[in-house]
Amino acid sequence: MRAHNFSAGPAGLPLPALEEAKAELLDFEETGMSILEQSHRAAPYAAVHAEVMDLLRKLANVPDTHDILLLQGGASLQFAMVPMNFLPPGRSADYLVTGVWGQKALAEASRVGRARTAADPIEADGRYLRLPTPEELRLDPDAAYVHVTSNNTVFGTQWKAYPETGEVPLVADFSSDFLSRPVDVSRFKLIYAGAQKNLGPSGVVVVLVDREWMQSARDDVPTILRYATHAKAGSLYNTPPTFSIYLMRNVLRWLDGMGGPAAMETRNAQKAGALYAALEECAPVYRLPVKAEDRSVMNVVFHLGDASLDEAFLKGAKEARLVGLKGHRTAGGMRASLYNAVGPSDVEALVAYLRDFAKRNG
Repeated sequence: MRAHNFSAGPAGLPLPALEEAKAELLDFEETGMSILEQSHRAAPYAAVHAEVMDLLRKLANVPDTHDILLLQGGASLQFAMVPMNFLPPGRSADYLVTGVWGQKALAEASRVGRARTAADPIEADGRYLRLPTPEELRLDPDAAYVHVTSNNTVFGTQWKAYPETGEVPLVADFSSDFLSRPVDVSRFKLIYAGAQKNLGPSGVVVVLVDREWMQSARDDVPTILRYATHAKAGSLYNTPPTFSIYLMRNVLRWLDGMGGPAAMETRNAQKAGALYAALEECAPVYRLPVKAEDRSVMNVVFHLGDASLDEAFLKGAKEARLVGLKGHRTAGGMRASLYNAVGPSDVEALVAYLRDFAKRNG
C-alpha cells in the first residue's frame, strides 16, 4: 500500500509515471540498456529530451518568443543566475519578499549587485501570513527587473494575480505551482521552476526565458552560468540530468492525459477547498494562520490549537500512512502539500484523520 504523500518536496509522483519508469528501467525501448546508461548524445535519449521540450511548450502554452531550458542546480542556483545575467552595473532590481525563498533570492542578488526590497509583509515574529497589497508595493520604474515568488511553500501563501510592473521585466520563481494552473507566460520575461514539486524528481529546473531579453544579458558571466549558452546548445551544453528529465517526461505525459493545467486547476482547487473546510470545521483544534484570500492551494499550513498535541498528531498520521505533514522549521505547525500528483483520495484520507483526531482531542 502506497503512502498518502503530502511532502513539500521532493514530493510524490503520479503512479503511472513511476510504473512506466519501472517497466523501462532495465531495457529502454529495446536498446538493451537503461535510460540511466544512455549517452545524452544518443538518439534514444535525444528523443526523450525533445519530447519533454514539446510537452512543456504545449502544457505551459509557452509562446514562440520564449526559449525552454532544462538546467541543474535547482531554484537556488537561479537565485544567483538571474542577477548575474540581468542585473547590470549601475542598476538595481526589485524583490517582492513574501517568504523564505524570496529572502534567499534577494540575498543572492545582493551579492551580485544592487537589490531593493520592494515589499516585505513580514510579521514581528518572522512569519509571512499574507501577501502585500498593491498599495504596499514600492516599485522602481527604472529597475532592471521585478522578482516575485509565485507560491510560498513554507508559510502557505500564493499569488492569485501577479503584480503589474509596467515596462519593468517581471521574473518569477514558480517552483511550487508550475503547471498546477494556467499561466500567461508572455507576462514574464523569465520563469523558473524546480522540478521536485509538480514536474518530476529533483535534479532539474525548468527555465522559460524571453529570447529577446536574453540577448540583452551581460556577457561577463562564466559560460556555464549564461542562459544564452544553454539556449544555443538546446540544454545540452554539458551532460544534463538525463534520468530526471526522462522521469519528467513520464510526469508530463500523465499531466497531458489528465487534461493539462486547466484540469489541474479545478482538481487542485477542489482538494484544497475540502481540506481548508475540514480544518475550519474542526476549529479550535486546528488554526489556520494565513489570511484567507492569500492561502495557497499547493501548501496548506495549519497549527494545532494545543501545540503539546503535535507529536501525537504526527504519530497518528504516520500510523495512518499520512506522511510529510510536519511543518517547515521556520513556520512550525503542520503543512499538507497538495501538488498535482496528490489525488482526491489522499485528501479524503487526511480529512478523515483530521476529523477523528479533533473528535478525540477537542
